[in-house]
Amino acid sequence: MFTLTRLLIAAKPTLEHSMRRWLVHLGALGFIPLGLIDSSIIPLPGSMDVLTIILAARSPELWFYYAVMATVGSVLGGFVTYRLARKGGEKSLEKRLSSKSMKRVVKLFERWGFAAIAIPALLPPPMPLVPFLLAAGAMQYSAKKFLLAMALGRIARYSILAYLAARYGRKMLPFLMQHGHPMVAAIVGVVVTVALVYFVARGMKMKKRAKS
Repeated sequence: MFTLTRLLIAAKPTLEHSMRRWLVHLGALGFIPLGLIDSSIIPLPGSMDVLTIILAARSPELWFYYAVMATVGSVLGGFVTYRLARKGGEKSLEKRLSSKSMKRVVKLFERWGFAAIAIPALLPPPMPLVPFLLAAGAMQYSAKKFLLAMALGRIARYSILAYLAARYGRKMLPFLMQHGHPMVAAIVGVVVTVALVYFVARGMKMKKRAKS
């Protein structure tokens, strides 16, 4: 067992390199198998981002197409995990998460619902997504709302990465691959802040109208 583990660890870089070449060769279709793996119970953090950046930098005119295909692949993978958890119920959470983590995820999901899926889907690693996919399924969350939340979060994330890669090209590819996640997080932070300010201001106006 120990020898097999050591062999797997030693072979990991070669396997990852071969898989990356195969996915790049597939082009946009590579997002489907990768998305099924990445948003499943065996996540590959950042893999979808890297493929999006590589393909968009190679063919800038197709940047939005790659963003859409990345979204499709990721949503399909997430939906498979959601359906498995929906079928397994709370037992699926108990198998995958510790008692402490399960309580935290369930509490966040009960409070935020739609946002508990959309925001993790939008934010880059190390923000976890799979625990919330499992929670959505185990708690019998609406499939339509789940798919909408996943799609909105992912299309925003991959559109940002694909656009940046397409705009700055291959010269910026190493920078985007190294700093793409902080850039996405910063842009998302600005968008969320603006949205919060808007909704708070709107809520205050509605309260004033109701009083008057």
